[in-house]
Amino acid sequence: VGVHDNCITEFDELKLRKNCRFIQYKISDDAKSIEIERKGDRDGSYDDFKGGLPENECRYVVYVVEYDTDDGARSKLTFVMWSPDVAKVKSKMMYASAKDALRKKLNGIAKEYQATDNSEM
Repeated sequence: VGVHDNCITEFDELKLRKNCRFIQYKISDDAKSIEIERKGDRDGSYDDFKGGLPENECRYVVYVVEYDTDDGARSKLTFVMWSPDVAKVKSKMMYASAKDALRKKLNGIAKEYQATDNSEM
C-alpha cells in the first residue's frame, strides 16, 4: 500500500501552520494507497474528531494535542491508529501492515497510540 502525496503535503501544512485540528486517513477502496478522508476545523473539538471515526472500520489520524504549561501553550502531534474490535479481521490486518508506510513519511509525530474502542480514546 502506497501513500498518496497529498497525505504528506497536508501533514506538513498541519505541522507548520496548525491549519486544522486533525487529519483522518483511510486506505483507498482499491486498497492501493492511503488517502485523506477528512480534516477537522482548526477550532473543532475533540468530540468532533471522535465522532467522525467509523464504529466498525479502521482509520489513521494525526491529531494536534494542545496543553498549557508554566511556560505557556504547547502542542504535540499525535498519531492514532483506530482499529475497533468489531472491524473485519481483513481490515485490521491491512491497516496494521500499512501503518508503517504512512508513519515513516510523517516526520514530527510526538506520540503514537492504538485504540480499539471509544473508551481508549
